[in-house]
Amino acid sequence: MNDSDRYTVGVDFGTLSGRAVVVRVRDGEELASAVHDYAHGVIDRRLPGTDTPLPPDWALQHPQDWRDVLRHAVPEALAAAGVDPGSVIGIATDFTACTVLPTLADGTPLAETQLAGRPHAWPKLWKHHAAQGQADRINALAHARGEKWITRYGGRISAEWQFAKALQVLEEDPGVYDSCARWIEAADWIVWQLTGAESRNACTAGYKGIHQDGAYPGEEYLAALHPDFADFARTRLEFPLAELGSRVGSLTAEAARWTGLPAGIAVAAGNVDAHVTAAAAQAVEDGRLLAIMGTSTCHVVNAPVLADIPGICGVVQGGIVEGTYGYEAGQSAVGDVFAWVLSQGVPQEYLDEAAERGEDLHALLTRKAAGQPVGGHGLVALDWLNGNRSVLVDHHLSGVLVGLTLATRPEDVYRAMLEATAFGTRIIVEALEGGGVPVREFIVAGGLAKNELLMQIYSDVLRRPVSLAASQQGPALGSAIHAAVAAGAHPDVRTATAAMGRVQRDVYTPDPARADAYDGLFAEYRALHDHFGAGELLHRLRNIRNRSAAAG
Repeated sequence: MNDSDRYTVGVDFGTLSGRAVVVRVRDGEELASAVHDYAHGVIDRRLPGTDTPLPPDWALQHPQDWRDVLRHAVPEALAAAGVDPGSVIGIATDFTACTVLPTLADGTPLAETQLAGRPHAWPKLWKHHAAQGQADRINALAHARGEKWITRYGGRISAEWQFAKALQVLEEDPGVYDSCARWIEAADWIVWQLTGAESRNACTAGYKGIHQDGAYPGEEYLAALHPDFADFARTRLEFPLAELGSRVGSLTAEAARWTGLPAGIAVAAGNVDAHVTAAAAQAVEDGRLLAIMGTSTCHVVNAPVLADIPGICGVVQGGIVEGTYGYEAGQSAVGDVFAWVLSQGVPQEYLDEAAERGEDLHALLTRKAAGQPVGGHGLVALDWLNGNRSVLVDHHLSGVLVGLTLATRPEDVYRAMLEATAFGTRIIVEALEGGGVPVREFIVAGGLAKNELLMQIYSDVLRRPVSLAASQQGPALGSAIHAAVAAGAHPDVRTATAAMGRVQRDVYTPDPARADAYDGLFAEYRALHDHFGAGELLHRLRNIRNRSAAAG
């Protein structure tokens, strides 16, 4: 190891854990990484310390879990790397989004005050979907008033985003809302913990906070939603926005004690896990669509043109990298769907076989499903077990499985769900290209990239090669790349990406015969998508469930 080498640390805050990676700035070599699991995980049943059940569609998190990642994963990665902490020049973080929390003016989470017994005081995880009603009203009013910004979000603001969640707090617990001095993305809050000062990044503000053309939605519009909501953006969101890769502060002495890093090193602006991964996968150039596939999938791509594309999550100038328009779309459940099959539909004989062969259940079902011809299971599924993020933007939709018989086996359902997520991605790709945003390359990052059957299905369904991000720690590496820019080791994100990012081109290529067969199945998926996407039946079923749950 060259004694003159310099390093950065990237920290990725996911849904269930956080991971840190130590990276060499001259070539992107990853020296070591460490993972810390959240002690509280996803809080979706009961509020910590109480026996009170949470309502349906709630998903919260504990801010202490995030601090613990800094206290454990960062020093463990640093120790494993064996580098002198003095050679680390910067740190950057990324977060799931929209994961957002109410705080006091000094950044103290309301969940850590006397309001801790009230659910709305807690951080709302990205997959908190209980604000769908508020999102529906936000969208309807925006269209009725002709608000310019609504078309930048495909015509619909998601229930996952900042405004819907904040409006839910106001309407369901005004006392918590009144105590909320700052409404802040966890991506920015964790940077506040590192630097001791508030900052806001352009990525979350644009994609999750409806910040377009230099402004948030106006007070007249917000007052029409609720009189007490008029000053929401001005009082709880407004702050100068930092460009991605910029230095927003220095590591405080307290944060240095947590992490084992030198006080005073550069801290980069916060970022979103998906968007920051574009740098790690060398996907910052126009037309390179990156799918970050994990519990959910986020799709990001840059284009030189500004286009309004129905159902796309958002388009933000400079939202991924400077000088171009970044587009985002997504699927609210992917890996979670596959995990659901394992947890609900695997008989004992399969568990026994997996144990005998030393396989996990994913490997067992993948092996059993891999030998099937396309369409051999006779099933088509809609991958909406956690709602639909794109292109329908309706989190009160639910999953559908068609074609079940007494002969259907668990591997049939598993493969049908793999295929459903690929079909959902094809819907997104076709929407982008139909709206004038070309997709020249399809790149996958995230843990699901290691499933060879899944990747081949995507290649066949999309009728295009699939490239893979070389790093297994894409978001954390992407953050480390942005830290290198913030520390001045590289002049900009594009230059740093060329030096530190890595991608394996065209690892999977489509088979023409399978692609033809999938065209037929995709037509059936599209028919189900358009029929059930109207939401009437699925919404009625959800309402029946919610009324039943409320009745006890």
